[in-house]
Order: sequence, then C-alpha cells, then structure tokens
Amino acid sequence: MATKKMTIADFKEKVFDYESKKEWEFKGDKPAIIDFYADWCGPCKMVAPIFEELSNEFQEVDIYKVDTEAEPQLSAMFGIRSIPSILFIPTDGSQPMMQAGALPKNALEDIIKTELLKPENVNE
Repeated sequence: MATKKMTIADFKEKVFDYESKKEWEFKGDKPAIIDFYADWCGPCKMVAPIFEELSNEFQEVDIYKVDTEAEPQLSAMFGIRSIPSILFIPTDGSQPMMQAGALPKNALEDIIKTELLKPENVNE
C-alpha cells in the first residue's frame, strides 16, 4: 500500500467535512496520518520514503499526503506554519494531534503504536 495524495475534496469525504460540521468528527474507519508537505522542502523529501515504508508496514493506518502549495485552504485550516507538519488522527473520537517537523522512523512508529493503534483507538 502506498501513501495517498489528498485534495480538499478528499479531506471532506474521508476525514472531516468542516463545511457541514462544527465539531471534529473523523469520518475514517481506521486511524490516519496526514503529511503536509511541499515539493521544494528538503525535510519533506527526507520523510517521504519513511511514510511509504510505514504505509506498507502499518496497513491498518491510512497515510495521506497534502501538498501545501496545491491545497492552501487545508494548510490554513490547520494553521500550518512549517513543513513538514504531520497530523495524527485516532479513531476513538479524540482530537487529532499535530506535530511540526520531520520525525525519524522510530518516533513515527512509536506514535502509531502508542497513540493510533492502542486498543481503545481502534474501531473493531
């Protein structure tokens, strides 16, 4: 499985339709990670292959990529000021968690295992 590019229309369909809902309500059926990136960003290029590896290793998590240049409205909605910025979305109804900056693979794996895949965050 590979990371998936996400547009604003995809976001409203698969993650959260902020035009019809005021309170956060995740639409996905499994935890998700959204990588906010730009093609010119060096650290973004460094973490891109890591996200590809993680998408193969953790198929129970959807991993999306949002090009901040192509989707400025999504970037603004989350207050993205630096890239990469990574949004971690659990399925337990809790708020998503934003992390600015490139993280090493082991840190991303830890977050996936401890925050996204802990039993109370996974819909059965």
